[in-house]
Amino acid sequence: MAAALLKVLDRGTSVFPAVRFRKAAARCLSSTVVRRSVETTTPMPEAGGFPGVRTHQDLYDFSLREPDTFWGTLAASRLQWMKSFDRVSDCDMSEGKIKWFLGGQLNVSVNTLDRHVQKMPDKVALIWERDEPGNEVRVTYRELLAMTCQLANTLKSHGVKKGDRVCIYMPNSPIAVAAMQACARIGAPHSVVFAGFSADALASRIQDASCETVITTDEAVRGGKVIELKKTVDNAVANCPMVKRVLVAQRTGKEVPMKHNLDYPLEEDMSRQSPECAPEVMESEDPLFMLYTSGSTGKPKGILHTQAGYLLYATMTSKFAFDIREEDIFSCVADIGWITGHSYVVYGPLSNGATTVLFESIPTYPNPGRYWEMVERLKINQFYLAPTAVRLLLKFDESWVKKYDRTTLRKLGCVGEPLNVEAGDWYNNVVGEGRCDLVDTWWQTETGGIMITPRPSQPGAEILHGPMRPFFGIEPALFNDEPGPDQGKELTGKEVSGALCVRKPWPGIARTIFGDHERYLDTYFRPYPGTYFSGDGAHRDHKGYYHITGRMDDVINISGHRIGTAEIEDAMDEHHDVAETAVIGTPHEVKGEVPYAFVILKEGVRRDEEDIAKELKDLVRKSIAAYAVPDTILITPGLPKTRSGKIMRRILRKISTDKEEELGDVSTLAEPSVVHAIVESHKAYKQRIAS
Repeated sequence: MAAALLKVLDRGTSVFPAVRFRKAAARCLSSTVVRRSVETTTPMPEAGGFPGVRTHQDLYDFSLREPDTFWGTLAASRLQWMKSFDRVSDCDMSEGKIKWFLGGQLNVSVNTLDRHVQKMPDKVALIWERDEPGNEVRVTYRELLAMTCQLANTLKSHGVKKGDRVCIYMPNSPIAVAAMQACARIGAPHSVVFAGFSADALASRIQDASCETVITTDEAVRGGKVIELKKTVDNAVANCPMVKRVLVAQRTGKEVPMKHNLDYPLEEDMSRQSPECAPEVMESEDPLFMLYTSGSTGKPKGILHTQAGYLLYATMTSKFAFDIREEDIFSCVADIGWITGHSYVVYGPLSNGATTVLFESIPTYPNPGRYWEMVERLKINQFYLAPTAVRLLLKFDESWVKKYDRTTLRKLGCVGEPLNVEAGDWYNNVVGEGRCDLVDTWWQTETGGIMITPRPSQPGAEILHGPMRPFFGIEPALFNDEPGPDQGKELTGKEVSGALCVRKPWPGIARTIFGDHERYLDTYFRPYPGTYFSGDGAHRDHKGYYHITGRMDDVINISGHRIGTAEIEDAMDEHHDVAETAVIGTPHEVKGEVPYAFVILKEGVRRDEEDIAKELKDLVRKSIAAYAVPDTILITPGLPKTRSGKIMRRILRKISTDKEEELGDVSTLAEPSVVHAIVESHKAYKQRIAS
């Protein structure tokens, strides 16, 4: 390891003279130097040789002050290279130019599979938690590598080559992970589409990426329901003339239509292939995958991530935010169709040689105790979910949690929309019994991995509500976004709120939007020049900790008072009868905008809705101010959410302004029928008010 890094150092870096980097890294890696123990929650042996680093704060400061030494050392020690990199970074935030580990060559699947097979071939890599509890399947690193190689050889036999985009439309399963790894092994960037999107949504992503190959399954099983994936693919491919082949794996074994010279049985093809496949040599900045995320224009953006930088960042954030240890069972219940599934189900945990859980079901199947029964049965140590799942489960009696043994849990993670205080307290105190670190993380598809998180930190450091602390190498900056002479100026000091940006580049950041680099620059680098603009708002409190206030377009201007919708939602979520709320701004002829609140009540609440609405208004008035009180509070059975749990506020705005004819296609939502129910509730509310 030391020799590999020192070879890199001879070639120089982009930040300061090579000799200085060489000396710093040599101290880190030398076997003859007695390394200091750096005080941080997860040990980082490399840090013991960084000059002047003794505490977590020292280490964080060093990562900002000497980013090439920091990331260069970790890249050399934590990744396996086929050829060492010549230069750590070549970045210019003002131009949106991001390049890391230039001249380096590696293969991601070698880093996530082969190197662990060499040391611990029979260690369990995946635990597939199938839809029916108690039927889990364990896959070792040796078995996963063989499956990956057979699938990689299958792709090659069909003519798939380095640089070809491959669409993966599959449920969480070992063969889906093998498909991702197989693409990485042969250098074919994958585009994983959540196996619940409609045919139109799937087709648009296939078309944008120009995918000639689609990998899918006959059916999916989720929450006791069967989903006809192959039928959806057939409907999508009918509008995608560029598709040359569809590889169909079996999940339920149901016979599905197979078109001649288009559809191929995946397992049958794989059975004829060798379990060995030489990995493609990939440059550090070659594309690894693209993942589509919602854009303000309504057209999904193909966010493109590259090889080495993404892998290193996923590796480091997995290890240090969750303190993953060799014997741990790590469970992130996200779908692989989202970035959370990419970074914290597949690439991050596997790069660290961990055992990762693939969750196929839903949190309430067959009952609301599903997660916690799984924790007891699999002896899970880290549990990572979305706030929407927490808010869903707190509606049910605590006995669904407490009946199961959760003593193996050490870390509770959360990712998605801001976690409100009530939900956070329930997660921490009921699920974690007040003894687990609650790691409420902030990051995005575009960032590749966790950016702000309570851990890592100084051992024993306090954990309060919110993400709190920037990860190594991340330097947040807040900018004034309010119209006026100070708009666009940086907000320094504490107790300030503004547009959340990041000043310095980091290895995991996306490199472009596929096929539209100008949109990439316009969206992320031109709003606040010299920084990455997240599109989110944040507050820096009196201790310097960060709290996410929501998307910048989720800010309401009420008679000149600007307030984030998350703040109003937090206040209303404190009500004992409320499970979840979503607040949007709706036009008002006098005030400009007023809050409109959509409220879901907890299960079993039978009180008068008008009484609850009055109490909620009083709660907001007391918690925030009179101007923040919602003009309308609508009790509704659900909210329009994507499959990943994101609330589609655009739909709520259309409903609140009586523009339901402009709602568009809602088939990709988790529960499309809830939109009609909200529309009818809104109409009934207006009739009551009018009468």
